[in-house]
Parts: sequence; C-alpha cells; structure tokens
Amino acid sequence: MIFLEVKGKKIGFVLTGSFCTFRKTIPKMKELIKYGADVLPIMSTHSYTMDTKFGKAKDFIKEIEELCGKEIIHTIQDAEPIGPKHLTDIMIVAPASGNTMAKLACDIIDTPATMAVKSHLRNDLPVVIAPSTNNGLGANMVNIATLMNRRYYYFVPFRQDNPISKPRSIVFDSEYIIKTIEYALDGKQIEPILL
Repeated sequence: MIFLEVKGKKIGFVLTGSFCTFRKTIPKMKELIKYGADVLPIMSTHSYTMDTKFGKAKDFIKEIEELCGKEIIHTIQDAEPIGPKHLTDIMIVAPASGNTMAKLACDIIDTPATMAVKSHLRNDLPVVIAPSTNNGLGANMVNIATLMNRRYYYFVPFRQDNPISKPRSIVFDSEYIIKTIEYALDGKQIEPILL
C-alpha cells in the first residue's frame, strides 16, 4: 500500500505514558519517514524520563532521535512554539494515555504533550488520537467522548485490549495509524472507530 497523502507533510508525533505500545508506534514513525513525511518527535515528561518493564527511556530516546534526525521535544517551553512557528501540518498522539486524553478534554496544559497539541491547534489543524488506557470503557470514556465531539480531533480505530482480565481497557490498532492520518488530513474520520 502506498501512502501518498503523508508525503511532504510535517507530522508531530507525540508519545505519552502508555509504554506497552511503544514497540507498535515507533515503527509507524519509521514508515511515515519512508513515505516522505517530516516527523517531529515529542514526548511527555513521563515517557521521556521513566524506565519501565517495556524498556529504558534513554534507549527509546536514542532510537527515536536517530530515526527522525531531530532532538525530541520534551519540555513545555520547547513545545509552545509549535503552532506559532507552523512546525506541524498534523499531529498524532500515539499512544494517547488516559491521563493525556483527560487533560486534553479538560484543557489542562501542563505537559510537553498537551502543550504540543494545544499549540498545534492554534492553526486549526488536525490532531489524531491513538487511545491506550486501562480505563477507556470506564471513567475515561467521558474524556474520549468529549474529544470525539471536538473539531479537529480524529481517532485511530481501537478495540478492547483484553475483555476477560481487563474489561475496561482499550488500545488502538497500530495498522490504522497512517490511514487515519491520511483521512484526518482530508478532514474525515476513518471508520469504523470501534473494531
């Protein structure tokens, strides 16, 4: 499949603290670059600093910076100029943790990730959300619904993560990331959203 819509586009790629999905999102950065996109990497404070059972922060940082050929934006101060300087045509938050989605829904701008989105939105440009949260079908559903009803927000299709042992957990399908970006660039939501 050839992805022509992303060629030449400046794509902000935000990673937040759903660490278990990093191995699904980083290869999508690589694909976007392969298809001619200019990827600007951004990480939330926790994703930039925390080591977890899924990997060490310094290893993820090294991999992403080498892949993108740019330093990762990881402070609020460095994220703020994204909109005024028109650094992005579209932004994707993948993974979008429940914490980050809740903050975006309530307009709480206190992390590099939320500042990047807010700054980008100043230019009325699309934001793609790839949800990954253990409480997506619980208390966080109200935040997801709020964002779904906001202009310029688009969602990567998602499903229940593990209906038996984690019945409220949801996770995006990484195979839809690039196609969702293409649809969002045309102002459309890819369907179905729920897989």
